[in-house]
Amino acid sequence: MKISFHGAARGVTGSCHLVECAGRRILIDCGLFQGKHELGEENDRPFGFDPAAVDWLLLTHAHLDHCGRMPLLRKRGFTGEIIATSATRDLTRLVLLDAANLQEEEARRWHRRAARSGSAGNLRPLYSVLDALDCMEQFGRTAHYGKAIRLAEGIVATFFDAGHILGSASILLELSEGGSSRRLVLSGDIGNAGRPLISDPTAPPGADAVVMESTYGDRPHRPLPASVAELEQTVRDAFDRGGNVVIPVFALERTQELLFHLRQAIVSRRLPGLTQVFLDSPMAIAATELFRRNAEFLRPEIASGFASGHDFLDFRGLHFTRDREESASINRIRSGAIIMAGSGMCTGGRVLHHLKHNLWRPESAIVFVGYASEGTLGRRIIDGAREVSLLGESVTVRATIHTINGFSAHAAQPELVQWHRHTKAARTFLVHGETLAMTALSRRLHNSDVIMPSLNESFTL
Repeated sequence: MKISFHGAARGVTGSCHLVECAGRRILIDCGLFQGKHELGEENDRPFGFDPAAVDWLLLTHAHLDHCGRMPLLRKRGFTGEIIATSATRDLTRLVLLDAANLQEEEARRWHRRAARSGSAGNLRPLYSVLDALDCMEQFGRTAHYGKAIRLAEGIVATFFDAGHILGSASILLELSEGGSSRRLVLSGDIGNAGRPLISDPTAPPGADAVVMESTYGDRPHRPLPASVAELEQTVRDAFDRGGNVVIPVFALERTQELLFHLRQAIVSRRLPGLTQVFLDSPMAIAATELFRRNAEFLRPEIASGFASGHDFLDFRGLHFTRDREESASINRIRSGAIIMAGSGMCTGGRVLHHLKHNLWRPESAIVFVGYASEGTLGRRIIDGAREVSLLGESVTVRATIHTINGFSAHAAQPELVQWHRHTKAARTFLVHGETLAMTALSRRLHNSDVIMPSLNESFTL
């Protein structure tokens, strides 16, 4: 029995871990590396294992950095079964089709620029829309929280609620080989407790070893009520100055939670009753509908509210912006608008246009409510860049910049330590974190041998 790490090893994206037992191979997640050029060498390089030899892919959740290379895995020979919760399956289809479309569009833009300039070379998408659709055909059994799935003799998988996004899971693998047995828990991304829509993470079972995320392993989060209050004050201040508020968002979970909080603030008159909120992300709009269709994965009180016709994600003044013309028209609004657009790290998408029209305006505010990896435009703005390149133009940063980390969908250090304590694991592999975060967390994990694996490094279980 062994495990090897082929992504999110001393980094925050590209989650991909391979477990081998009794001659069978189980892959947990197959995510996209993010933070630089998403069609670049990092994502196009070999996986570090033979995709054709993988028997099962267990998917923890539908964020791009956990599922985004699945179509490429299929293109390179994977023919096995993909297992996930029903909500993860629905969201993954949405995420992969969006990623494929964006890659094809980016490749077309590159070729148009190359043709005009006479440049040589070729930029190909990692995969096409057809590849993404083909990948979806490999989804097989549906995982239900707490119900064991027998993969083969000596290999049993049990999914349990990670409390991160809709349908997210941590996974227990019970492995037996040659008279030896091991219990391995893979955390996926662990949720931040106390969110209004998503249930709290389920405490993990005991295990011999654990593979654990460490995104915020070096810090606590600000309490949610204080974060909500700061968001509301930021909006009021920007409106008083005659500006707009631009929020780069991730389509899954963060967007829906923000809609919930903005609705509450408007209904209770903490924000003006005629506040105009634009959700300018086709994927986030579709994901919001999937929240309604998969309400059984939400908190019981929210699910029962949806069932009785009480929509927590809709309110007067909310506009769903689907086509490009509608998106462009938003930029004619000089003040009084909250513009939520992807992507959350500002690596592409419609948010770039809204930043171009608002980042230079001292009366406007840019609000980051999620993690931005090193090397992304979002991180550069957060770190205080005075000038950035946007859509081929240099833009001076004059807007007020706010980072409100209390909205994070990831557990912070105290919650990670508590989660880990339940496993009683003698051995811990820290992944999905930057070096400082992993190092800080490792110092808090007592009575466990902590390892921070490098890319493609392998260990005997």
